[in-house]
Amino acid sequence: MSVTGSPLAAHADLTNLFSRGLSADPKAVALYALDGALTWQELDTACTRLAIRYLSLGLNPGDRIASIMPNRAVLVIHYLACMRAGLVAMPLNYRYTAADIDHALRLAAPAALLVHGERAKDVAAVPGIGRLPLGLISYAGEVDGALALEDLMDGEAAGALPTIEADAPAFIFFTSGTTGKPKGVTHSHASMGSMVASNAQGLELGPGDVVLPASWISHTAGLRLTFAGLWAGARTNVVRQFSPDELLGLLRQTKPTVAQILPAPLAALVTGHGAVREDFGSLRTMMAGGDKPSQTLVDAFGALAGVPIGAFYGMTEMGTSHSNTHGGVEKVGSIGLNNPGYVSALRDEAGVEVPIGVDGRHWVKSPTMMTGYWEDPGATAAAFRDGWLDTGDLMRRDEDGYFWFRGRRKQIIVHDGSNISPAEVEDVLTAHAAVAAAVAVGVRDEMHGEDVWGFVSLVEGAKPVRPGDIIDFARKQIGYKAPDVVRVVNALPLTMGGKLDRMALKRMAAKESGAAQVL
Repeated sequence: MSVTGSPLAAHADLTNLFSRGLSADPKAVALYALDGALTWQELDTACTRLAIRYLSLGLNPGDRIASIMPNRAVLVIHYLACMRAGLVAMPLNYRYTAADIDHALRLAAPAALLVHGERAKDVAAVPGIGRLPLGLISYAGEVDGALALEDLMDGEAAGALPTIEADAPAFIFFTSGTTGKPKGVTHSHASMGSMVASNAQGLELGPGDVVLPASWISHTAGLRLTFAGLWAGARTNVVRQFSPDELLGLLRQTKPTVAQILPAPLAALVTGHGAVREDFGSLRTMMAGGDKPSQTLVDAFGALAGVPIGAFYGMTEMGTSHSNTHGGVEKVGSIGLNNPGYVSALRDEAGVEVPIGVDGRHWVKSPTMMTGYWEDPGATAAAFRDGWLDTGDLMRRDEDGYFWFRGRRKQIIVHDGSNISPAEVEDVLTAHAAVAAAVAVGVRDEMHGEDVWGFVSLVEGAKPVRPGDIIDFARKQIGYKAPDVVRVVNALPLTMGGKLDRMALKRMAAKESGAAQVL
């Protein structure tokens, strides 16, 4: 049977996102960064002024503005100004190449591109820049022929803001594109507002909280938490870079109660740099963003901070459907329970719901769901069935309603007719004392269908270990599911989104093994 989270108590209005904090204490700090802070009143004034200035440029509700910006308070202001003006924000991955940027511009045809000065030379090489009606808007650096965001934010603003309908588009996010060109995931004011509200309600955020989203706010995970904090009236940090010094500075100065940190910077924070248990004493909820953290990192952080790392599961298309921030020791490794507003069902390949304890394909229904892929009705239709989104992921549900991630359907390794979950293999590999992180992939084999390859990076300072010893260790625990081959690498490759690049490792393994194709 399907599993339903608690009902959404309210929906966030993106055009008036932080009314709670503004009405409670206009002079209190709303956004905080190590280089400055904004009160609720200052934030409100800045958002309204920029929204009116955008419209004064000749932009109309529904027009798109792309951005390629690092985490900055002005980026939050830009997003909120777009919401008030009825413009569609198009965040681009800050590490996008010229080809990636050009693809996004061709797909969604924005009117302008907001660019940080340090990426100006790269953006100049993008062919599609010449097609932008308003050209470039620059920040933190002069760009020939570009409008300066600083001038737009400082100038006089007079005019009225439009009324925005709930079903109007608000954001276009771009998927990682590991299996093809990125698609434009489109969210309306209603769906994005529901995502924000679910995030805030699930984390029980309130005005007394301090939120630390240490992940990219050009991606949905970091942006959702940033918006959720503002909607709840909580002081919200802007993490400009993910260095240990930046994170320690924010931990010590702002005493966050809820934090979300990408695994790589979290690992750097834990291994040296002077962090002590008192630095984490204010936290009641800690989550690792992006990919699942290794057991080594979970154990190291727990020993240092005395706070467990919670888990969550989500997709750009639907937001965060599950969170595990309150489960006990016996639920470590689970993605948790349904978040408010989400309905989940686990089905077999015939579409029949599977019983408790059996792996099934994860289908989701929620008011947070995307309205579709921009200008791609075929892909949109393929993703849904009767209003349910096919996540393509395999899950298992236990008798307490907790969900356990079993692997992405396209990543499942089929060896001698048996399905092997990469997540299960990776959990065993990272349980080895010398292994810091691991990825398991399937490589084409004429005899067995696919062989299991494991790629591991080692704990800093660990004694040398033979790949065969790691394989033997795994076989003692999971038998036939253990890797046939283990390769030790200095660092596991990452996608531009900061996630483990499984496809790169599959290609590497296929090339070494002589496999004819990457599955």
